[in-house]
Amino acid sequence: MSSRPNALIWLLASLVLLGLDQWSKVWAIHALQSVGSVAVIPGWLNWTLAYNPGAAFSFLDNGQSWPRWLFVILAIGISGFLIRWLWRTPRRDWRTALPLAMIIGGALGNAIDRLHGSVVVDFIHVHYHQWNYPIFNVADCGITVGAVLLLLFGLRSRPGT
Repeated sequence: MSSRPNALIWLLASLVLLGLDQWSKVWAIHALQSVGSVAVIPGWLNWTLAYNPGAAFSFLDNGQSWPRWLFVILAIGISGFLIRWLWRTPRRDWRTALPLAMIIGGALGNAIDRLHGSVVVDFIHVHYHQWNYPIFNVADCGITVGAVLLLLFGLRSRPGT
């Protein structure tokens, strides 16, 4: 076992993202339940309440309960793998730690939704004219931005680290 500090402290960033995600979903349910959708930037961005029983873009939304448990198990398993990765990562390596923490927070945020209500609460709706991007949430942002940063930082050469 190494005596150097590991990056587990970055799990605090996961907790912050998880807290923002859960708070924003509670806000969305209360603020949008009766109105459905509110224009934030007309023609571009709406807050639109949606419930997603499937995965990304409602993948595997087949009305059965097994996808719910599959996604919860995947989120917990992947988060466990990423936490182990953080444990093996030096604390100063923020280019690895931050993206991992974002993915963990996002994965657990959506898993909590599935455990609590069997669906994920989505509310961020980006659109332009007839084009609509699938509605998403703060947890999805954490997963996506974390994965992109992990790829970008991983592709960059880091001499001396």
